[in-house]
Amino acid sequence: MSPKANSPTISDVATHARVSIATVSRVLNGTVPVQPEKAERVRAAMEELQFVPRTAARVLASKRTNTIGLILPEISGAFFPPMLRGIEAEAHEIDHDLLIHSMHITASERPHISPLGEQNTDGLIVFTGSLDEKQLSRLHRLNFPLTLLHQTPPESLNIPVITIENKDGALMLVDHLIEVHGRRRIVYLQGPEGHEDSVWRERGYRESLEAHGIPFDPELVGMGGFDDEEAFTTIQEMILDGIGFDAVFAGDDDAAMGVYRALKLANRIIPNDVSVVGFDDIPFARHMSPALTTVHAPIEEVGREAVRQLKCLMDGGQAQALTLMRTELVIRESCGCASSDSNHSEESLSSTRR
Repeated sequence: MSPKANSPTISDVATHARVSIATVSRVLNGTVPVQPEKAERVRAAMEELQFVPRTAARVLASKRTNTIGLILPEISGAFFPPMLRGIEAEAHEIDHDLLIHSMHITASERPHISPLGEQNTDGLIVFTGSLDEKQLSRLHRLNFPLTLLHQTPPESLNIPVITIENKDGALMLVDHLIEVHGRRRIVYLQGPEGHEDSVWRERGYRESLEAHGIPFDPELVGMGGFDDEEAFTTIQEMILDGIGFDAVFAGDDDAAMGVYRALKLANRIIPNDVSVVGFDDIPFARHMSPALTTVHAPIEEVGREAVRQLKCLMDGGQAQALTLMRTELVIRESCGCASSDSNHSEESLSSTRR
């Protein structure tokens, strides 16, 4: 293969996309509008040729931006502030600025090249659902430092992952509902489609049911989306459809708020009529009425650890393939227990298994 083929130029991209060099430059800089059809051809050509802008290549080689990037699908709910606080604090510790980009678009609308990457950062933290496999593969081929939050990388890519013990946390939660409160008709509200945290939490839910000889009932599984409005609608529909249940595992604490509203509207008392539990232990969970029984996830520490692992890669070292952080059951009133608002520590969870 010729050197030119190894290092495609802006001229090669222009020829491949059937546009002028000026048009390619405009797409790269993003300062002047380009017709969508032409811009799409340019991005496709850059992807096919594995083109890296010279300025980006120089930045990548010199590591001189002193900036790390964070890409999120969106910033919503009460989950993100603690995570952002942890990432920002640890970035400050290593004397790096933090650039944050929220995609706010669907997967089909996602651009071929991320607005954050080798062109303006020394490394990227990628939250689940933010970049597709093509974009991750492109950055990985460049040996660009990446860490993933709550997302397993594509099979062919060796990218470090930081996540939490979702399955064991959910298992503890459902075990408690069954063993302490005698609940047997337990609703599980799933998170966003394909979200790995939700998949593992549902696995813990199912394993607990199976261990206690309770048949799995698909009628008791609905969409909560880790969102209060979606959870509210789902519980309302279950009540209107006459589906009987005596407990709700809301999937996360944001969704639990919607469950509370739906049950209140139906004149069902928590926890006398229905136990409700969440996941994450975000700050407002203890202030809900009744206070929410949940699973404490070290959200802020996950953010800090993502920066630490990214720093290892930026320094040319080796990061851990998987960092799995422990969760703890937090007993409050919403399950039916007396108020204590103290952590109920079960057997310590392994940091190497799900």
